[in-house]
Amino acid sequence: MNLPSMQFRRYAYAGLLATCVLVSAYAADPAAPVHIQKELSPAYPAGSGSFRWLSLKIYDAQLWIGDKGYNGDAPGANKFALDLRYARNLQGRKIAEASRDEMQKLGIATTQQGAEWQSKMEQIFPDVHDGTHLTGIYLPHAGARFYLDGKAIGEIADPAFALAFFAIWLDPRTSAPQLRTALLAGAAPRE
Repeated sequence: MNLPSMQFRRYAYAGLLATCVLVSAYAADPAAPVHIQKELSPAYPAGSGSFRWLSLKIYDAQLWIGDKGYNGDAPGANKFALDLRYARNLQGRKIAEASRDEMQKLGIATTQQGAEWQSKMEQIFPDVHDGTHLTGIYLPHAGARFYLDGKAIGEIADPAFALAFFAIWLDPRTSAPQLRTALLAGAAPRE
């Protein structure tokens, strides 16, 4: 099919422009929220996914890492952030209870630890609604810090708690293995 040269140039230009836009969109990392950038500086998105229960979307999750990537609970573990954007209304007390249950299912928390940690989480975790962001910052060998929509709301200074809490999403035995895979998709160190 012969297209007039002017029309051909328009199609070629449009195709080149679309390619440039797509390449730049995939090459650039989205900017981290201010509170995450402050904690990790620089912060890079490692991966993201959604958590569903009985086909209902509960939240979207995004893992943010620094230059050294994610190395979990390994000696010298790196700081990272896990941001949850809720898709429905939930009570903070229920979030704390579900977190305790998941830690115990993984065999990481004893019954006594679970009860103590649940009490601490209940003091920090607020009720959430569609669009609320809860962010947890893993503080290596120190504990975890939490933010509500970018504002600090509390900290639990217990390294064992931090390991158990973030294991809910990142441990190989998690009850949401597809979400774990999505979160860790780009968790390698940055060069």
